[in-house]
Amino acid sequence: MALGLAYQERGRILMKFADLIEQNIEELATLEAINGGKLFSLCKFMEVPGAAMTLRYYAGAADKIYGTVLKLSKGLQGYTLREPIGVVGAILPWNFPTTMFFIKAAPALAAGCTMVVKPAEQTPLSALYYAHLAKLAGIPDGVVNVVNGFGETAGAAISSHMDIDKVSFTGSTEVGRKIMMAAAASNLKPVSLELGGKSPLLIFDDADVDEAAKFAFDGIFTSKGEICVASSRIYVQEGIYDKIVNKLIEKANAWVVGDPFDPQVNQGPQTDKNQFEKILSYIEHGKREGATLLTGGNRIGQKGYYIQPTIFADVKEDMIIAKEEIFGPVMSLMKFKTMEEAIKRANDTTYGLAAGVITKDLNVANTVSRSIRAGVVWMNCYLLLDVGCPYGGYKMSGFGRENGMDSFNEYLQTKSVVTPIHDSPWH
Repeated sequence: MALGLAYQERGRILMKFADLIEQNIEELATLEAINGGKLFSLCKFMEVPGAAMTLRYYAGAADKIYGTVLKLSKGLQGYTLREPIGVVGAILPWNFPTTMFFIKAAPALAAGCTMVVKPAEQTPLSALYYAHLAKLAGIPDGVVNVVNGFGETAGAAISSHMDIDKVSFTGSTEVGRKIMMAAAASNLKPVSLELGGKSPLLIFDDADVDEAAKFAFDGIFTSKGEICVASSRIYVQEGIYDKIVNKLIEKANAWVVGDPFDPQVNQGPQTDKNQFEKILSYIEHGKREGATLLTGGNRIGQKGYYIQPTIFADVKEDMIIAKEEIFGPVMSLMKFKTMEEAIKRANDTTYGLAAGVITKDLNVANTVSRSIRAGVVWMNCYLLLDVGCPYGGYKMSGFGRENGMDSFNEYLQTKSVVTPIHDSPWH
């Protein structure tokens, strides 16, 4: 942290922070379930433990910030220093409040930066609790600052503030543009943006039908579809298309929507009324544009923001449900003939965050993974994220990377130091 703490001390404090998260896992998982309707079990066994894992990963990097010795062309001695970028403004989304807090805060703090964190106005509770735990861990006052507020006020202030040295934002493309403009108009601070996606999953004829259907279904309906990398566009080769359709309908019929604290429930309510109404409006667009509604398509009950898992077939690339990010439990299902056709259609989007390919043919897997313009390509799996694996987008899904050492380097800058060496015996 940029207050003169030694690298080793930074790492030690982040390790303690991780321990405190694990000691308070029940409270944190409860807050996340209350905050945004996320499944309590998912938060308890995946998201909150993942935060502790992320802290430990970057704690191990805190004392491994190396420069390089330069071989210069003249009689000069040169080397580089890697220095913290300074004050980081982190603007978080509402879909994964805990995960997004730490994939930004952990590398920034390990690098020696201080932070101003603005959680989404829909889900502010866990960030406040993490600020409390940060203090208990020994992070000095003023290093981690949580500021609640709306995007158009608090978020805008962070983006345009002359004393903030970098902004890391996860959210919509529309807001990402505004942040870039504010950064450019102020102190030209660097910006990293993760702006969502419309991710394709390509299933080839040689795929295991049961396995492929599971990847496709879980890829969009996990966490009620409120996932940036959700497999919202499913392309199935014509030879197994009907079998995949039957499996997906079967899974949708068995999917349980309800109280996120109920261990038998697979899907809780959407985050808030605005998101609930937006998803329902997209479903109506799909019906009007001629897509075939295979299952779902309605709200559940008259109380709460519950939506049936919804699958559309016969979706065309020019339909709104195929082009725009719905951010809800709505799948667009499409048929293809050849690999070349599938690649072309998969790339027919303004987004480029993630993609998947299910096949037993290594040549197909390699060709597709190199041809699709996306920051993450999953082969014979989906939604497998790891703190060591860089994560970010192409095209209008943004730029910059979360996770891995790529993210750590986002919070460091390089300084070159050059000294003349007179009468050097070598150059």
